[in-house]
Amino acid sequence: MIAAGELQSFVPFGREHCRNHPNAFNLQLRELQPASELWSSDGAAGLVGSLQEVSLQERERECWQLRKGCKGVREEDVEFEEELYAAGTVVVWSQGSRTQASNVYKAFTVDSPVQQALWCTFAVPQNKTEEEEVEQTVCIVQSSCVNVHTVTGKDFISPLPFQVSNVWATKFGLLLERKNTATDSLSLPGEPLPTVFSMLHPLDEIAPVVCKPAGLFEGSHVQYASDATMKIVFSCCQPSVVVSYDTVQGIHSVWALRKVTQDVNPVGTPLGLMASGLLTSHLRNISLGPGSPLHYSALHSHQSRIMTSSPGFHSRVHSPSISNMAALSRAHSPGMAAPSFSGAARFNTSFHSPSPRGHHGMIHSPNSTVNETMLVPEMEPIIPDLCMEQLWSETVTAGCHRDMSSQACKVFLTSDLCENRYLCFLNIGAMLVLEACGSLVLYTGITRVSKVFVPGLLSPTFSLTNHLSHLSTPVENVSTPANAGNRHLQRMDEAAMPSPVSELRGPNIKHHEGSFLEDYTFQHATPYIHALRDPVCNRVTLELNSGTMLRISIPEIATSELVGLFNQKCLHVAVQVLVKWYNIYNAPGGPSSHAEWNLFVTCFMTLMGYNTERLAWTRNLHFEVPLSPVIAAKKARPSDGGSDEDLDYLLGSLYHRQMNSQPMSSPSSPSLKLDSSAPLFPHIPALFYVLHLLYQELQLDELQRARASSLVCLLQQLARDLQLDEYVDLYWRDYPSLISGFTESCVIDHGKTHFIMQRPSFLRAEPPCVLSWLSSCLRGEENPPFPCLPGISQRTRLLVLVSFILYMGRTLNQVSYQCTTCFTLKDLESVPFGVALPIREAIYRCREQPCSDWSEEVCLLIGRQDLTKQAHTMTLAKGKAVSLSLEPPATTEADEEEDGMLDIIQEVTGLIWSQDLRVQEVRRLLQSSRPARVSVVQLPEVSDHEYIEEKENKLLQLCQRTMALPVGRGLFTLFSYHPVPTEPLPVPKLNLTGRAPPRNTMVDLNSGNIDVPPNMTSWPSFHNGVAAGLKIAPASQVDSAWIAYNKPKSPELANEYAGFLMALGLNGHLTKLATLNIHDYLTKGHEMTSIGLLLGVSSAKLGTMDMSITRLLSIHIPALLPPTSTELDVPHNVQVAAVIGIGLVYQGTGHRHNAEVLLSEIGRPPGPEMEYCTDRESYSLAAGLALGMVCLGHGSNLIGMTDLNVPEQLYQYMVGGHRRAQAGANRERHKSPSYQIKEGDTINVDVTCPGATLALAMIYLKTNNRSIADWLKPPDTWFLLDFIKPEFLLLRTLARCIIMWDEILPNTEWVKSNIPQIMRGTFDPSEDINMETMAQAQDYITAGACMALGLRFAGSANSDAFDCLYEFARSFMKIMSFAGTAAVTGYYNLQTGLSMILLAMSMVMSGTGNLKVLQLCRFFHKRTGGEMNYGFHMAHHMALGLLFLGGGRYTLSTSNSAIAALLCALYPHFPAHSTDNRYHLQALRHLAVLAAEPRLLVPVDVDSLKPCYALLEVTYKETKWYDETTVELMAPTMLPELHLLKRVKVKGPRYWELSIDLSKETQHLKSILSRDGVLYVKLRAGQLPYKDDPQGWKSLLASTVNHRNSGVRAFEPESISTFTSEPALVSFAEFFCKTSEEIKHRDDTLVLFSAMLYECVTQECPEMLPTYIAVERWVLCVGGDLLQTFPLWQMRLVVELWDSRVLRGPANRHNALLTSEFLPVMKNMVDVALDSWLKGEEGRDGWIKSAQSSN
Repeated sequence: MIAAGELQSFVPFGREHCRNHPNAFNLQLRELQPASELWSSDGAAGLVGSLQEVSLQERERECWQLRKGCKGVREEDVEFEEELYAAGTVVVWSQGSRTQASNVYKAFTVDSPVQQALWCTFAVPQNKTEEEEVEQTVCIVQSSCVNVHTVTGKDFISPLPFQVSNVWATKFGLLLERKNTATDSLSLPGEPLPTVFSMLHPLDEIAPVVCKPAGLFEGSHVQYASDATMKIVFSCCQPSVVVSYDTVQGIHSVWALRKVTQDVNPVGTPLGLMASGLLTSHLRNISLGPGSPLHYSALHSHQSRIMTSSPGFHSRVHSPSISNMAALSRAHSPGMAAPSFSGAARFNTSFHSPSPRGHHGMIHSPNSTVNETMLVPEMEPIIPDLCMEQLWSETVTAGCHRDMSSQACKVFLTSDLCENRYLCFLNIGAMLVLEACGSLVLYTGITRVSKVFVPGLLSPTFSLTNHLSHLSTPVENVSTPANAGNRHLQRMDEAAMPSPVSELRGPNIKHHEGSFLEDYTFQHATPYIHALRDPVCNRVTLELNSGTMLRISIPEIATSELVGLFNQKCLHVAVQVLVKWYNIYNAPGGPSSHAEWNLFVTCFMTLMGYNTERLAWTRNLHFEVPLSPVIAAKKARPSDGGSDEDLDYLLGSLYHRQMNSQPMSSPSSPSLKLDSSAPLFPHIPALFYVLHLLYQELQLDELQRARASSLVCLLQQLARDLQLDEYVDLYWRDYPSLISGFTESCVIDHGKTHFIMQRPSFLRAEPPCVLSWLSSCLRGEENPPFPCLPGISQRTRLLVLVSFILYMGRTLNQVSYQCTTCFTLKDLESVPFGVALPIREAIYRCREQPCSDWSEEVCLLIGRQDLTKQAHTMTLAKGKAVSLSLEPPATTEADEEEDGMLDIIQEVTGLIWSQDLRVQEVRRLLQSSRPARVSVVQLPEVSDHEYIEEKENKLLQLCQRTMALPVGRGLFTLFSYHPVPTEPLPVPKLNLTGRAPPRNTMVDLNSGNIDVPPNMTSWPSFHNGVAAGLKIAPASQVDSAWIAYNKPKSPELANEYAGFLMALGLNGHLTKLATLNIHDYLTKGHEMTSIGLLLGVSSAKLGTMDMSITRLLSIHIPALLPPTSTELDVPHNVQVAAVIGIGLVYQGTGHRHNAEVLLSEIGRPPGPEMEYCTDRESYSLAAGLALGMVCLGHGSNLIGMTDLNVPEQLYQYMVGGHRRAQAGANRERHKSPSYQIKEGDTINVDVTCPGATLALAMIYLKTNNRSIADWLKPPDTWFLLDFIKPEFLLLRTLARCIIMWDEILPNTEWVKSNIPQIMRGTFDPSEDINMETMAQAQDYITAGACMALGLRFAGSANSDAFDCLYEFARSFMKIMSFAGTAAVTGYYNLQTGLSMILLAMSMVMSGTGNLKVLQLCRFFHKRTGGEMNYGFHMAHHMALGLLFLGGGRYTLSTSNSAIAALLCALYPHFPAHSTDNRYHLQALRHLAVLAAEPRLLVPVDVDSLKPCYALLEVTYKETKWYDETTVELMAPTMLPELHLLKRVKVKGPRYWELSIDLSKETQHLKSILSRDGVLYVKLRAGQLPYKDDPQGWKSLLASTVNHRNSGVRAFEPESISTFTSEPALVSFAEFFCKTSEEIKHRDDTLVLFSAMLYECVTQECPEMLPTYIAVERWVLCVGGDLLQTFPLWQMRLVVELWDSRVLRGPANRHNALLTSEFLPVMKNMVDVALDSWLKGEEGRDGWIKSAQSSN
């Protein structure tokens, strides 16, 4: 008998919860019983009593089931139980565990009484993948429908087309059994209706199940499961089986449930077709009453009909009618499923005879309101989803001797202790069985284990054995895999049941023995067990005859780790072994855990045939417990406590006397023979070998090695008896003092037992020893493979494999990979130090030079926390940015909080620009939220009114600057803010007021004293919105609701919101805006909103050719609409934005149709009336830019466009000539000439030239096509020069230079080489030269060349390019300072050229914050009035924004896409005033963002998580301009473009080195840069950061440690925290390296520990400290009582490793972890100890003294 544990009363939690639920069931209970009884103290008994008074129908309403907790529901890894309770109309799903009280997880209330509630999983196929997502649900069955509730919150209602008797959960979904009704007999003879149906998903159609009975031949007849006598009694998900019972024949069958395949074709035969037609008419012919609004055929008439010859081929595509819609609607919100089945639909069971016309066996229904012709399409058969294939059936004879009603009352799966799985039914079973006599019996498989003793319950005092003689024995009714004889049974074997106790699948199942007990008339005073239910893991509920329920747990098989290992790994021999052990161990009042091993050895040796009473060592293993297992099972041990009598008994025992005297030897005593009939006797050699390998495994685990001494006693006995002398010798060498006490042997008669006991071939005479194997590996000897057993030698296998790879000189990568497959640092700590040392050395070498792409596990193993953090960040982020999350400093001034620039990370900018306050200066220059200072001196002759006007005029000039600031501010704060989803985006105010000193009076433009241009603030507000929106980082959490939430209430802020929308497109968030919102914004007709939205969505879909966006843009471009379409009144600026949008969406695609349209739009003539007459230049420019983007960089490879003659047409637009006739769809559109502008048939070059020039430049960008470039050369005669506007010369020079990309050189000579020869030489005085023309041409050509230079070296911070540009800027400023020269060229022209050079300088120095450029920008910022208009201010502040792009985190790229964006944004004609869009749309200025890329690398200390300085070594690839070059940079720094780099390396000696190789791939570094550029670095021991010690003079190692000996003396434990932050080392220094009262007299030990600690921290191998201490400890142990030789083995491995290093050469000594001083001392001490052992006992005392003195 065994003892059950955890006895506790059980009441379903749902019942307690439902008591307070106001439903009809509770009200009925209250009427049946007085409240005082119902709410009595014994609530459970009271409720049970009331339930007994309810009628049987009411009683069935309460049911529950339990199961093991599901991980999909809870994330905590805690074992808990789940209960599903149903009563009346309420279903309660609760969860609870032994440590936590139950709580309601979900509760459901339905309209009608619940027939059944069960858990079920449905498979939901994923789009475009074959994988299926599993959805966990609760299914509540009512009379007319099934409610399905998923754990994710979806709800479905599936109407039932028939009455259901039972529902079963399967692997694929639900199985429904149709309730047989009396009307079924009316069906046609030979045409029974299906009885079993399946539902694979709540939105799928209910389909009949087909069955395939087992036949003698392969192609057995497939038919619908329509046998009314077949009743399902059990279903299981894993394996997928169903058990059915034939109520007529009285036999059970087992079926495999699977999806329908091609071979299952139940409707292929005429009979099957007939059946399918009948079925279809029943399932689909809904009888629609007179008032029904729904007509079935009308509903489905639009669907195509698929009639295949093999409808059994199941596919969602071929599923008829409802399944098609279900597949579509599954992605949307759940709702009422299966519209073909109304809630009131039932089988229509009245039939006519078959139609004489016989349309596919169609049957007419008299109730159908559908005529015959409309019924024909509905005759398509319902394709079955599932097939039941018969695996096994009871023989008829087995069923004949039973009653016909003896259906299985319980069916379940179980597994025995050897993991064989069984399908059990009837009244016997797996694990816990209630026998007819009322006793609980434990079975394993079909083997009876023991009765179960339940504390507090007496066994029944009577026996029913004689009355139940007709009951079957367990063996008869078990279907085992051995006797099934069917190939499909392998599927049953595949499932491993997780718990030793079976899981019952039924709401309320009881054993039928209870019915026998109830028949007796006498009453029993004592309670007895009535039934079992609700098994979960090792817990089960007992139902007593009183109605009370108890919950008990079955004990585990072992608690001792060694016994657990033994049972888990070694004993797959026979079930009876485990049964015997289980009985002994779990006897009531069984042994304590410390005696478990001794008890197990006794049991085990008995089973092998040993007489444990005769062997001295087994007889004395344990004194408290009787030695015979048979007696042990019957006697209960009272307690673990001892007494004085116990001690006296122990001192006088034979064991005590034997251990104090010489052991007696009687090797051949006849009483020590083994019993050859014992169960395990034949397996002794195999078991011995398995135990030996387990012993070797324990040797490699410091935590388990103590148990090896217990195991070696058993091993030496077996080896001695098997006459394996070498094994005995091995054990003696391992444990000399332990084995010397064992001399007894037992006799195995090999002659008689030759046929019984056979030695396996793998049992060799030479014992496998893992330490010896590793030792020979170190010596470089050839080794045979080491034996390993799966499941036993896991650690041995791994260490042997790693050591082999390591000693054979493989690469470090292989070692690191192998180590991390199963190894962690925690595992390595438990490996003995001699075995672990080579691995630790390999790890240490890996730590010095790791690869940047190693996984997080590898980095953790090698102790590189910086790489671990980096890898973890990469894994965690999965595309989301990991922000530095540094809070900006709090500010007290309210106005500073509103300037929109608070989010620049101060710590990073403080490291980049640590010497000055340039960032604060930039904030001051770019803020627009504070009033401007209007400083005007009132002269005596100026009246007050005139003075006010003067101040307002001055304010108007300042406002021109203020309105231009947001463009630069947007670039400065780029991607620096992560918005809070619950708060609107803060937009800084655009303050256009002023303050006049000295009284600080307000100056306002709205006073009416001066004329202010109308709509002056429209575009500045737009730019302000863009600047605010550009702060949002691309990785922020932004959704459509938040975007709409930011929409302002007041119409005055609509322009700001328009800019905000454009910014969201530029940073990629506008793709999240719902299409409905986009159309809502566009239909409002607000011009600015349309511009911002169109440019935003186009930028977000850059280069994607997205069709939905194309349609959106085409509506706004008349040229892309059909000629006959209605003319839409689209504002001109919106058309310009849409044209640029086409260029962005089709960037680089070379799309023929769009290119053709855009080419013709460059020269679009003005139409009649006022069409296309105003601001034509901006439209033509936009078309040219868009054409350039579509064909970006294609050059002459424009596929399919040769007939368009694109370059020739563009050249004509550039130089002029006769207009070509319009072809195609636009011919009609441009037939009428303009009434306003008389251009005739010539091209207006002033309109078309800029767009055509830039289009040519972008198409041939970087192609170095000289023939096209020569078209763009400036004229070389004065005559021709007069015909070209100077502005166009700038564009032509710029275009020519970027086509000849590789010829751009960063020097003044190259810039001047672009000026024509006629301007550079001496002038002939006879020629009439216009000096103004020459000066303007020269300045514009120079500006164009400088602009090209800026694009070529954008973001490179090239010093030559910067010096060249700075020189030209100085020369331009010098010219402007002289009034005479400035007047010749024109102030406007000089300022334009200077602005372009300033922008070029900012492009080159983008993100670097160069001081010289900042000084120039500040100089121009202060200049207001005169020619300094709104456009120039915009250019200068754009230059300032580019200089500090993204707060110094971003810079510019030189990719084709980036150059195109910069050409759009920096077009060299800036607006004259704030409403000027004639030549260039102002919104395009923000496209510069598309050229920005993050290239700032910020080292972050992995310990402090603060940004720091670190030295980088950057290696450039070799190019045709320079060789491979290496430069050193101090990070944080801006990296060059990644395609130019070969390698980036963090250099020592301050930080651990880290190399990122870019020659293989750049994705790793790109992902680092995109996540704020955070590169984690780790400070080396004793080093200080560069911020604290710039020169490296304060380093502790530099000042105190010149060589090791002085270092040890100078090292003080107090300074440990400056060397390392490891808490273990700091604690070690605190407690073991300082003089204290306890260890005052152990100075030598303190010095030794300090030396160890010093070695560990300076060599940065803190993990070696336990190794040093272990070596020291074991060396001292060798001098004492040598109980085992294990430490000698470890020392030998360490010495051999050192010797192998020395043999390889002196260079390898420095790589060794153990120092050259420490190891020889230790080796010498061991030699002295062993010599003293050889000399005798007298030398031991002298050795100890010498060991202490050497320390």
